[in-house]
Amino acid sequence: MDYKITETGVKVEGVTDLDLAQTLDCGQSFRWADTGDGFRGIAFNREVLMRLDGNTLYIDNTTAEDFEKIWMPYLDLELDYGAIRTEISRLHPVLAEAAQYAPGIRILRQEPWEALCTFIISQNNNIKRIKGIVARLCESFGEPVGSGFSFPEAERLAALEAEDLTPLRAGFRAKYIIDAARKISSGEVNLEMCRTADYDEARAELMKIKGVGKKVADCTLLFGLHRVEAFPVDVWMKRAMEKLFPDMTPESFGEYAGIAQQYIFHYSRMHPELFEDN
Repeated sequence: MDYKITETGVKVEGVTDLDLAQTLDCGQSFRWADTGDGFRGIAFNREVLMRLDGNTLYIDNTTAEDFEKIWMPYLDLELDYGAIRTEISRLHPVLAEAAQYAPGIRILRQEPWEALCTFIISQNNNIKRIKGIVARLCESFGEPVGSGFSFPEAERLAALEAEDLTPLRAGFRAKYIIDAARKISSGEVNLEMCRTADYDEARAELMKIKGVGKKVADCTLLFGLHRVEAFPVDVWMKRAMEKLFPDMTPESFGEYAGIAQQYIFHYSRMHPELFEDN
């Protein structure tokens, strides 16, 4: 995989196992929009436009330094997903089919606080509504970045009350957002510790926050801290495990359980007929 600077940004050749729609618009992150000529979004206080042409990735409005420090890690480009897909496909024939169905999914390495906050918002919610709440949160409390706004820092939200978030229309989640912001900004909950701590310890650390159960903790660990052994279980995954993998548990999927989970999650959502009663 080689890259070079162009007039508009960075051109990366030799990219494999990446589909931008499957990766950016599959429920991992909620700040990307398909513009017709690529995906525009903001992460780490940078706004870029990404597009793929075969195995060539174009990232406009970025520098070589930002590509190496932000976007290469963000898209997890250095991990060999082809080899992982081959390995986990041996575990179960349905997993092999799911992995083949969406081989372009990669696990984003998001900013941990943003991942935590957005997955608190995701509870009992759909992707369209989550995106709306997140957009209003950024517009109300973030800083201008390009054509949009940065994700507000925990310290900014910690100074607010739940009532201040009423315009977001986040409902019961508002008090959880404020509690999370206060515990993160005060250091009562240590996100960085969760990168390397024992998994159960890391999950327990996040669950000190009001409204954060196992599912939100697992999503934060997977999408914000790149703990690829995490296996979040929501309604779709519960149904998928019961119907498609009745003799398996999340631990059955091994060290890359989180990558397997994304293949299964996407495959299940796109094949609702699998869950219809005969």
